[in-house]
Amino acid sequence: MDYIIIENEKIGQIKAKLLTNKNPETCKAIWDNLPFDLNLARWGEELYGEIPVAIGKENAQVDCEVGDIGYWPDGNGFCIFFGPTPVSKDEKPKAASPVNIFAKIEGDAKIFNQFSSFKGNVKKG
Repeated sequence: MDYIIIENEKIGQIKAKLLTNKNPETCKAIWDNLPFDLNLARWGEELYGEIPVAIGKENAQVDCEVGDIGYWPDGNGFCIFFGPTPVSKDEKPKAASPVNIFAKIEGDAKIFNQFSSFKGNVKKG
């Protein structure tokens, strides 16, 4: 349980390292439900959408970093942060409400900037 792979036809495969030291329960819940499809909407420089995982808050936070992948407990959501959101005060992403950050994209997360919505899947890496 080290990596997840986010993929679609346009970008190929993007690796993200699971943050098992930060949010082990969230990582396990995501891992145990892989693979699943993603159908994500855009909010600022965040893509988010519902996934088939239900878990509560674990070290939840609103301040994020570019490349963070979070789980949004309030909406069973998968969130990819690649820049400022409408509630950001600077260039850093900020979630609308607390998220469990469970993975970090390896490479340039700005690759997601080309999408107004995102369809793809997540699988074990």
